[in-house]
Amino acid sequence: MLPSSPSTTATPPRRRVLHFVTGGFSGATQVAVDLCLAQLHSERIEPILVLRRKQRTENPTKLDRIQALRDQGLPVYLVPGWAHLVTVWALRRLCERLRPDVVVAHGFPEHLLGRRAGRLAGVPALVQVEHNSRERYTPCRRAQARRLSAVSARLVGVSEGVRRRLVELGMPEEKTVAIPNGIRLERFAAADAHPASGREPGIVMSARFARQKDPQTLIRALAVLRERGLQPVLQLAGGGKASYRRATERLTRRLGLDGQVRFLGHHGDVPGLLMSQRIFVLSTHWEGMPLALLEAMAAGCACVASLVPGVEGVLEDGRTGLLVPEADPVALADALERLLRDPELAGRLGAAARARAIEEHEVDLMMRRYEALLLSL
Repeated sequence: MLPSSPSTTATPPRRRVLHFVTGGFSGATQVAVDLCLAQLHSERIEPILVLRRKQRTENPTKLDRIQALRDQGLPVYLVPGWAHLVTVWALRRLCERLRPDVVVAHGFPEHLLGRRAGRLAGVPALVQVEHNSRERYTPCRRAQARRLSAVSARLVGVSEGVRRRLVELGMPEEKTVAIPNGIRLERFAAADAHPASGREPGIVMSARFARQKDPQTLIRALAVLRERGLQPVLQLAGGGKASYRRATERLTRRLGLDGQVRFLGHHGDVPGLLMSQRIFVLSTHWEGMPLALLEAMAAGCACVASLVPGVEGVLEDGRTGLLVPEADPVALADALERLLRDPELAGRLGAAARARAIEEHEVDLMMRRYEALLLSL
């Protein structure tokens, strides 16, 4: 009798997952990139990144970032972005060539375009990832989203607030799930070596200049603080639309705060900037799951943020940070005054925020949650 051969279990093939997102390198782009890089090392997922070409995609810095991703072994493709029909046509052709098992379409309107292209190409599973709690849903686009939700496997909100918003828009609740964003915590490994007592007693806000963000309320809060005898230095880091930045600069000059507010533009070392400052502010009108806030928490900053969907589930008022009403400069000044006059409180909140970020917002945890979802389809 011949000896029996040892039993072997065939390794299942890797599931090919195409992530489609704006090439404008927004927060949604960063989440998609982080997911793809993490999935490169997965035994079960084969990631592909497709960027919708935007004007900012042609920036040499952005092109260098794309090449750096390719150098790490990540397949990256660009499709035209100047017209929606052209984007859908090009992405459909790409899907027909690459034959992904799943299309994960991130952000608005990319989740409409990506799922439409995936459906036309016969991709077996479609997934929407909604990155914000307030998007420009016209009646026509809301109807499109509802029709696409009927043929989508899952609808992901990057926070519980965003998931609830999808349901409010009429999407099938049984298909919705919340997967919180994550960040690469190793960039903030040195935070514990920078206790609050040794940091500059200043304020930093890291955010692009855009309609969504609200640095002007923060500027007005500084004017209130000045009347109370407090003059902290504020550093604003981030690019964005020049018109919004100019409006903020004009307000700063009109309030006589020129010497107190520094406009840094794009900053090459945001982790270092955050770990050098005691207080972080996110003054905003709406959010999905703000990466800038997660980074500030990981950096050990005492965080103050507007109480809007997407933020309320991240910061716990009085325990891991302070929450203030949206667009209320006096309430924001009150919160900042508490932290400026009580460094020990700032230190406690910063330490608690860092612990929360480590526990709940590591990028590998986000990747495992997405992988479990994708493998279940």
